[in-house]
Amino acid sequence: MTAVVGTARVVRAGSFSVRVDVRSVTVCSLLLVGILVVATWSIMVGDFPLSVRQVLSAVFGDGGDDAEFIVQTLRLPRALTAILVGAALGMSGAVFQSIARNPLGSPDIVGFQQGAAFGAVLVIVYWGGSSLAVAGGAVAGGVVTALLVYVLAWKRGLSSSRLVLVGIGIGFTAAAGVDYLITRADIYDVQRAAVWLTGSLNGRSWDHVRTVGLALLVLAPLVIIGQRSLDRLDLGDDTAAALGVRVNRAKLGLIVLAVGLSALAVAAAGPIAFIAFVAGPIARRMVNSPNACVVPAAFVGAFVLTAADLVARRVLAPTELPVGVMTAIIGAPYLLWLLTRRARTGAL
Repeated sequence: MTAVVGTARVVRAGSFSVRVDVRSVTVCSLLLVGILVVATWSIMVGDFPLSVRQVLSAVFGDGGDDAEFIVQTLRLPRALTAILVGAALGMSGAVFQSIARNPLGSPDIVGFQQGAAFGAVLVIVYWGGSSLAVAGGAVAGGVVTALLVYVLAWKRGLSSSRLVLVGIGIGFTAAAGVDYLITRADIYDVQRAAVWLTGSLNGRSWDHVRTVGLALLVLAPLVIIGQRSLDRLDLGDDTAAALGVRVNRAKLGLIVLAVGLSALAVAAAGPIAFIAFVAGPIARRMVNSPNACVVPAAFVGAFVLTAADLVARRVLAPTELPVGVMTAIIGAPYLLWLLTRRARTGAL
């Protein structure tokens, strides 16, 4: 049995019912097509160009040794890492912005990515750790930063403005810590840290795909389940409490999930700026919803990062730019526009 409510359809089967937003499904479907097209294009181009048929044959192990090596070892892991990291950052940003009820409350603005970067650089400089150890350092740094922000922003509840301001302060502190560590490192570690800090998808392997893929497999369903609490928190703490939400517990749980997604994405590709920042607002506009759109934001993040990586590879070919440079070019004007708009409306 199906009932229609606005652009949503409620599908019932006995005592079970689920609400399906037709517009969200349409938007996500179109974004998925865009992601597949851009990812395939990204695999095709390079010093060894391939046709669509060669790419598909190589993916399924029937494309010849050269094509299979290029696709399966070099380009396919990179494309998949871009998709998964973009999805994780987009979903994480949508959660943080909804809890903060502020578009500036994304993890790359309020310091969680800077904290993850501090943890990773600390491992590089003092222990010269492997890629896995660097990933662990990034996760630990992100979690510790989130705990610090949560504790320092807590004052008989979690105010959104305090969360953003404390997060920005902690982020600057973590960035200063990264600068200090780099001054203490030898030249090899400085070069390694500099490449990692820029945010790059170059050289991504199946290990990186597994890292962020496992994070999404475990954490994304929990975030989707938490969408209902996010929608109620968007109405304000008092209203959410009146509707049966345990406000502080719900916020803490959602923050932990979002930090996990952001930290593991940073562990796989470095602190790529502005994906988490822009994905949520774009998703809201596309879906035309005032609430957090965590699933559409994941698709937007995946599409933006995949497209940015393709442009970064080809705009100055054969020289490749780090994808973090390209996302900064996209996100910085949006940040300036947002700050100007909020200043004019008195929101700053």
